[in-house]
Amino acid sequence: MKKVYGSAAEALDGLLFEGMTIAAGGFGLCGIPELLLQAIK
Repeated sequence: MKKVYGSAAEALDGLLFEGMTIAAGGFGLCGIPELLLQAIK
């Protein structure tokens, strides 16, 4: 399984579906996966 990708969009390819629930956490502004959230949007 490949664990390193060139972009968040490449990592998400084929994984998202309509109605999916995604949980992402962090502490304040630290640890928030900004690129992942932008790619999902």
